[in-house]
Amino acid sequence: MKLSDFNRQLLKLCEEDAMREHYRHNDTIEERFAEDLKHCHALPDIEFDLSGKGTVTTNNWGKFYLNKGMHEYSVSPKHANVAVNLKLTSSHVIVMDENLREIVRHRRLYGDNKQQSMDWLPYLRQLSIRPRALKYSGIYDLMPTAMKQFFEGCTNSETGKVLKVLAELTGRTGFDSALNTVGQALCYGASDADSLKNLYRRIYADVPELPPMPLSPEIPKVAQMPTNLVTYDVFLRKGGNVNA
Repeated sequence: MKLSDFNRQLLKLCEEDAMREHYRHNDTIEERFAEDLKHCHALPDIEFDLSGKGTVTTNNWGKFYLNKGMHEYSVSPKHANVAVNLKLTSSHVIVMDENLREIVRHRRLYGDNKQQSMDWLPYLRQLSIRPRALKYSGIYDLMPTAMKQFFEGCTNSETGKVLKVLAELTGRTGFDSALNTVGQALCYGASDADSLKNLYRRIYADVPELPPMPLSPEIPKVAQMPTNLVTYDVFLRKGGNVNA
């Protein structure tokens, strides 16, 4: 269970318990709390920032490590081998540039096992600008197998278009949905940007399913056309020049 979900559940339990009579006073817990609020000082106008601050230098792939190298976070290929500023909260790792402008935001990782948080959107956007450098950037080796397999079937002129589409899909519903679309495209033997767009709409767009169209009684039932069309060709040839 996530910490935020647990806190919401705990608050709900506290609210349900608020009508219980206090063990020492003849008041409910809610009434005692209301009395306490009358004697509380107002909260300060300036928010008290509990986040941690720091800097870290990224590696050749625009990534950095926390927790003694156990947790890996991505930034972007544009910010490779540079120092970036970090803002650490209990739930997020916020990466900022030298002007403290946010570059990317990650869910904070916990635990002593090796984990990584990868945001592919900055990488896909950067690569779409220079698609010819895809297989020489080092980022290509980090891509999932299905995505690399898809790019192997793309022409040089199509690679840039595909990267732009993948960036668009990732920005819309996340990298997993883009990767799932690529997997579907591989099943159909597709290797172009338009196919990715169409498959994405088919999988994720909210397209209503049309009900079967009822036929009037006067319309005769037609059997399904056979897959072998030799008989149909013979029928056309009997027509002579009329059907030529």
